[in-house]
Amino acid sequence: MSLALIIALLLMGMVCLAAAIGGVVLVIRDGRGEIPLEQSVRPWVAGNLASRPYSTLPRI
Repeated sequence: MSLALIIALLLMGMVCLAAAIGGVVLVIRDGRGEIPLEQSVRPWVAGNLASRPYSTLPRI
């Protein structure tokens, strides 16, 4: 094998290792798939008026 090929393979191996480590770090920082608890008190409504901005309400 030539020296250039060995260096290229080493660089690709290091890039793959860095990508794998980065993926694990992202999963750990994201909360490991934990789902936040649902609020125990439902938002109030008065007729057609909502207790929070319309932009945050779920789309129908």
